[in-house]
Amino acid sequence: MIVKIYLAILIALTSCQKDSGGEPDDSSALNLTVQADVTRQTIHGFGASDAWSCQFVGKNWPENKKEQMADWLFSKEVDADGHPKGIGLNTWRFNIGGGSAEQGSASEIKDEWRRAESFMTGKGVYDWSKHEGQRWFLKAAKERGVSQFVGFVNSPPVSLTKNGKAYSSDKNHYNLAEENYSLFADYLADVALKIKEQDGVSFKYISPFNEPQWDWTNKGQEGTPAQNTELAAVTKVINMAFEQKSVDALIEIPESAQLNFMYENGGKSGRGFQVYSFFDPSSPEYLGKLSHVAPKVAAHSYYTTWPVDEMASVRRQVNEAIKANPEQVEFWMSEYCVLENNSEIEGNGRDLGMNTALYTSRIIFTDLTIANASSWQWWLAISPYDYKDGLVYIDYNKNDGTIYDSKTMWALGNYSRFIKDGMQRVLIARSDSKTDEQSLNSIMSCAFMSEDKSELTVVFTNYLNSDVPVQVNLKGAMLNSKLKVYLTDGKSGNNLAFQKEIDLKEELMIPARSVVTLSNVE
Repeated sequence: MIVKIYLAILIALTSCQKDSGGEPDDSSALNLTVQADVTRQTIHGFGASDAWSCQFVGKNWPENKKEQMADWLFSKEVDADGHPKGIGLNTWRFNIGGGSAEQGSASEIKDEWRRAESFMTGKGVYDWSKHEGQRWFLKAAKERGVSQFVGFVNSPPVSLTKNGKAYSSDKNHYNLAEENYSLFADYLADVALKIKEQDGVSFKYISPFNEPQWDWTNKGQEGTPAQNTELAAVTKVINMAFEQKSVDALIEIPESAQLNFMYENGGKSGRGFQVYSFFDPSSPEYLGKLSHVAPKVAAHSYYTTWPVDEMASVRRQVNEAIKANPEQVEFWMSEYCVLENNSEIEGNGRDLGMNTALYTSRIIFTDLTIANASSWQWWLAISPYDYKDGLVYIDYNKNDGTIYDSKTMWALGNYSRFIKDGMQRVLIARSDSKTDEQSLNSIMSCAFMSEDKSELTVVFTNYLNSDVPVQVNLKGAMLNSKLKVYLTDGKSGNNLAFQKEIDLKEELMIPARSVVTLSNVE
């Protein structure tokens, strides 16, 4: 079998609207030496979720439009001109709903799009025809090579909750009666088994909780808070059910609402310090040795991206907490979209252009390089909203409409399309001697290699407003093929667009406010 050598240099040039970051230090090329033998975390991929649009789109929309959206999100193919057809996500999150959709207006969740069906239609009663639209995308993802599926829960089934709703009436405690823990655990096991049987899709992970720090009393969507003690108790019951029913999936916890809840209280008593709580053997909530608990801490990057120095500080503390924990675990950044409002960006207002794409590119960089994230996942794959929460956008219509790709999607593709599952992050020596944190307002760089050193990806994020010449050197590995150049910028045709081929060490001018990839990935 011929061993393919992959080299992807992903260059994301981002610029603040109000603070441009100035000009490069000088006109000479930035030299970057990739140190193939100095490794950090292993990368498992990039993904997004099917909430909430896929329930309507997958069920009702015309086939050709569904296929186009699936190609944009999952395809690894290229067209006749060498342009990638999609961003090649390898992770897909499936919303295992709580049943607010069946309740309709009685659910008290006003937005119909934020309600979700449930396979459990009554206490212990199943209807396996549910989630039809979402299951279309499950199968479409598998057909296009997606290998990692996560079933995630915002609320237990309403037939099991304390208040009979998919939102919480108690801002502090889990909305599930203790006598229903076993029914909930069996339900999750049964969902995993039935989806595998009926759809041929195996969930690698089941995520039973979502942002347990928030109150979830505002009826805006399905959700429930949980104390660490409650989360631990329920997880133990789920683990037992998975053992008894021979479920292959691992349990992903705890989906912390913000990164700081991993290492501090954060003003939510009993719901913080989640690295320690669940993965330090001295903790009363320790879960690390359970057979089906994944050795990772999943958390969300919301509200921790501004100002830049605080963004770096939070991620540095995440990394320190992970390293200090006596038991080895990974950090997975499992959900993000733009919710924050600051002097550079705000969540409101759909943006198909480069501003959100560039802002997002810097967040991906900091999560990967400073927090050492092993996976990075966006929130809504398909959004009908006038908000910065989508990769693909659609008209607010349950049956048909226009579909829109976004520069944010294509910018993510500069990472997801060329950083393969199993690659390790490796360090880069810079000619300007800047650290990752010192580079956040200039040119950022990060690199990833396969274990056998035959595949390489280097990512740059640049907050300067000028074109920047770069030159890449490689130490500790040999590459012998030409590299293809792909470009994402503000021009309508430049969506991960193939540009040309160059040799390694050849100087390349990177356009301002763009994402550029060098690669020999076919």
